[in-house]
Amino acid sequence: MQMKLGLLYGGKSAEHKVSLQTAKAVIQALDLTKYEVHPIYITEEGEWVRGAQLTSPVENVEQLRLAENGQSVSPTALNTEIFPAEENQSGSGKFDIVFPLLHGPNGEDGTVQGLLELLNIPYVGNGVLSSSAGMDKVMMKNIYAQAGIKQPAYTWYLRRDWEKDAEAAYAEVENKLGYPCFVKPANLGSSVGISKADDRDGLAEAFRVAFEYDRKVIVEEGIDGREVEIAVLGNDDPKCSVVGEIKPEAGFYDYKAKYEDGTTGLIIPADITEEEYQRIQKVAVESFKAIDCSGLVRADFFLKENGEVLMNEINTMPGFTPFSMFPMLWQESGIEYPELIEELVQLGLERFKEKQKIKHTF
Repeated sequence: MQMKLGLLYGGKSAEHKVSLQTAKAVIQALDLTKYEVHPIYITEEGEWVRGAQLTSPVENVEQLRLAENGQSVSPTALNTEIFPAEENQSGSGKFDIVFPLLHGPNGEDGTVQGLLELLNIPYVGNGVLSSSAGMDKVMMKNIYAQAGIKQPAYTWYLRRDWEKDAEAAYAEVENKLGYPCFVKPANLGSSVGISKADDRDGLAEAFRVAFEYDRKVIVEEGIDGREVEIAVLGNDDPKCSVVGEIKPEAGFYDYKAKYEDGTTGLIIPADITEEEYQRIQKVAVESFKAIDCSGLVRADFFLKENGEVLMNEINTMPGFTPFSMFPMLWQESGIEYPELIEELVQLGLERFKEKQKIKHTF
C-alpha cells in the first residue's frame, strides 16, 4: 500500500525559489510507486494550494507554482482543506507524513512544524525548538556558547538600535571584531543578504542590506580557515557523513555561488586527516544534540591551519538542489538520493511514534 506523503514547499520567504528547486529535485528522486505524493504549495503571498496527486516527476520548477491550477485556501481552513483528518469529497485525505521543504522564515523556523504538531501529523525533519533555534543565528550561537562549543566571535543588533546610532554600532564592531567581518540577517539562510565588510563604508552598506531581510542582524569576525561541512542524519543517535570542503571563486560562498553559477569548488571528501575528521564529527554531533535536532542537519565549520575547529552554523533544512552539499556528502558516504529520502521519512515516523508515548493527562 502506498504511503500518502504531502510535499510542502514554496513559502512566504526570500528563499522561495530555493524551496522550489529543492522540491523539484526531491520529486524526481521519489519512487512514485511507493509514495502517493501530493504537492502543497505556499505562494509568495502566503496562500496555500493543495495540488492533485503526482503521477510523474516534474520537469521544471514552474510546474510547481500551483496557484493557477489548484484551489487556494486561507490559513483558517488549513485543517479541513489542506490537512483533513478524514477523506473528503475530493479524495484529499489525511497524510501519513508531510515532508516540509521550506527554507527560511515561515517554514524552516518552527512555524510550520508547530502547525503540524498541533494537527498531530508526522513530518520529516527538525521539530519546533531546533528549527527555531537553528534559524535564528543569534539564538543558535548563544546556545552553543553556553554549551562550550567553540565558534567565531560575534555581536548582534536590532534595526531600531542601528537607526538610533549607526556610528556607535560600527565602532563597536571595529572594536570587538575588526575587519574583515561578515554581516548577516539573523533569520535567513542560503546566504541571502550576507555581505563581507573590509572597511567602515563596506560595513555600513552591509548593515543596510542585511536589515532589508530581518529586524535583527549578526556580525561575525572573519576567520582565516578552510570552510568545511558535514551532514548529520538521525534522531537520538545521529551519524555523520564524510566531510566536504567549499572553495568559492568569489570572496565567499554567497547565494549566486550556491544556486546559480555552479562555479564554486566542492571537494568531497575533503583532504583532511583522520584526527581532523573525528574532531569535526564530534562537534557536529554535539551541536546537533545541543538544540535537540532530529532527522537532518548540515553543520558548517571553519578548519584553521593549526587544526582547530570552529562552529560556523547549522542548517536544519539544507537544500537538495543539484549543487547542494547535503545529498552529495551522503552519496559519497554510500547513501544514494532515493535511499536518503527514504531514511528521512522513516526518521520522521520514528520521532512521531516516540512523541506519542508522552502522557498528556494526569
